[in-house]
Amino acid sequence: MGMEQTGVKSSVAGIEQMGITQARHIYWNLSPAELVEHAIRKEEGILTNSGALACDTGRFTGRSPEDKFFVKDELTKDTIDWGPINHPIEGKYFDRLLIKMTDFSEGKELFVRDAYICAEDTYKKSLRIITTKAYHNLFCYNMFLRPQASELQNIDPEYTILCFPDFEANPETDGVRSKNFSVTDLTRKIVLIGGTAYTGEIKKSVFSILNFVLPHHHKVLSMHASANIDKDGKVAVFFGLSGTGKTTLSAEPDKLLIGDDEHGWDNNGVFNFEGGCYAKVVNLSATAEPEIYGAIKFGSVLENTRCYPGSREVNYSDSSVTQNTRVSYPIEYIPNAVHPSKGGLPANIFFLTADAFGVLPPISKLTASQAMYHFISGYTAKVAGTEEGINEPVPVFSACFGAPFMPLHPTVYANMLGEKMKRNKVNIWLINTGWTGGPYGTGSRIKLSYTRAMITAAINGALDQVHFEKEPFFGLLVPEQCPGVPKEILLPYTTWEDKERYTVTAKKLSDAFVKNFEVFESYANEEILAGAPVS
Repeated sequence: MGMEQTGVKSSVAGIEQMGITQARHIYWNLSPAELVEHAIRKEEGILTNSGALACDTGRFTGRSPEDKFFVKDELTKDTIDWGPINHPIEGKYFDRLLIKMTDFSEGKELFVRDAYICAEDTYKKSLRIITTKAYHNLFCYNMFLRPQASELQNIDPEYTILCFPDFEANPETDGVRSKNFSVTDLTRKIVLIGGTAYTGEIKKSVFSILNFVLPHHHKVLSMHASANIDKDGKVAVFFGLSGTGKTTLSAEPDKLLIGDDEHGWDNNGVFNFEGGCYAKVVNLSATAEPEIYGAIKFGSVLENTRCYPGSREVNYSDSSVTQNTRVSYPIEYIPNAVHPSKGGLPANIFFLTADAFGVLPPISKLTASQAMYHFISGYTAKVAGTEEGINEPVPVFSACFGAPFMPLHPTVYANMLGEKMKRNKVNIWLINTGWTGGPYGTGSRIKLSYTRAMITAAINGALDQVHFEKEPFFGLLVPEQCPGVPKEILLPYTTWEDKERYTVTAKKLSDAFVKNFEVFESYANEEILAGAPVS
C-alpha cells in the first residue's frame, strides 16, 4: 500500500527513516482551517459559537507524571536527576516501542507538523510532530513557533515526536508502568507518546527536553514561567504552579506579552520557547480575563469544556469533566503580544503561590537566599474539594515551580537563578494569590485587583522607599503600605480574628516547608539553607 501525501512537505527529510512507510495518508503542515475540517470529519470535536474547536482528551484530562521516562544512556546516566520524578528506561524498550508504533501507523491517517522552538535564534531548534489526531496537530500549530511557508520545504527536524493516543503499551514487555507512556530519548532526539490524548504531554515533553539541553549545553536558565514587558521596557517574570495566576497576571492589557509558560534566560535577556499559550479556562470571564477570553476564536482548541444545553456556547463554570479545562491559541491572538517573543534582562521576578492556609503575605520581598530556597520549594496549596478526600488545605511543593519537567537536579536551576539574580540586581517577590483572613473556607481569596496593584507597585518602584517589616515565621520582608491595597491585609496576622489559630497554622506550614526541603539539604549550599523559615 503506497502512502498518499498532502500539504507542504519538507524536501530535506521525510518520515520514512522513522520506519513509517505504510500509512494510508499523510497530511503535511495543514492550515488551521484544514485541520478543523479533518477534526470535525473524524468526530474529534465540535465548533463552538466563538469559532473555537472543542475537543475531549478522553480518559486523561491531565499529565501522567509517573508514566514519563527518559532513556538511560551515556548522555543521561550521570546528568539526569533519577528518582521519583525522572524515571529511567533501557534503550531496548524504547526501540521496541518505536517499532510497535511505526507498525501501528500502517493504514492510518497521519498529520505531520514542522515547527521551531526557542524564539532566540541562538538556541532555536527544529521540531517535527507526527500525530494520529487532527486536533493534536492543530494544538501543535498553536503552541510551537510557526515557520514561514518558504521555510517548511527545507526543514530538517532535530527532534521528532510521535503521538499516537490509540496505541497502548504492554507493561509486561515494554518496560513501562502502564498502557500510557511518554518516553524521551535525548540522544536520538525522539519522543514517543501513547495511550493518552492529553495534549499537554506533547507540550511538556518539549519543555523537558529544553530543561535538559539549555542549562546543560548552553548554561541558559530554563524557566516554568510567564513573562511580559511594561511601557517603560521593564521585563517581569512570573513563576507559579497551575492555578496561581501565571497566565492571567502576565496577559495584562497594558503590558506586552512575551509568553505565558516557558522561557529561557541568557546573558542578553528572556525569550519564549513557544509560539502560543495554553491557559486554564475554568470559571473564565470576559470581565476578569479579557485578553484570554478574546483569544478563544477560530483556530483555538478548547479541551474538556462543556456547552450550555442546546447551544454551542461554552459554560466555563462547568468543571464536570475536570477542573483542568484548557484552551490553546497562537500567541498572536493576544493583541499586545510582542514579536519576536523575547525581551531584555528581567528587573523583577514574581513567585506566585495560592496559599490556601492564608498564612503567607500577599506580597513580600525575598533575599537571594530566600529566593533560591523558595524556588527549590515551589510551594502552592490544594484547596478542599479539588480532589476526592481533600477536606482541608494541603501543601503542594514542586521544585523550581515545575518539578515534573526538570531533568536536572533542582539545585542546578536554583544556583543559576541566584547567580543571575545577583549579577543583574533583580528584585524577587513572593506573591500570595490565595487566601487572607484565614484558610480556605474561613478566609477570603485575595482580590485580583489587589494582586495586580501590588505587582504594579513592585515594577514601577513605588515600594522602593517603603519601610518593610519582617514577618515572624518565614522571615519575609513585608511592605507596610502599597498603593491601591488596603494596609490591613499586608500582614496576614492582622487579618485573622483567631490569632492563636493563625500561629498554629503558620507553624504547621513552616514545618511543612522544612520537612519538604529535607531531601535537598545535602545538595544545597549554606546560602540556600539560610533562606529557610525562621520559626
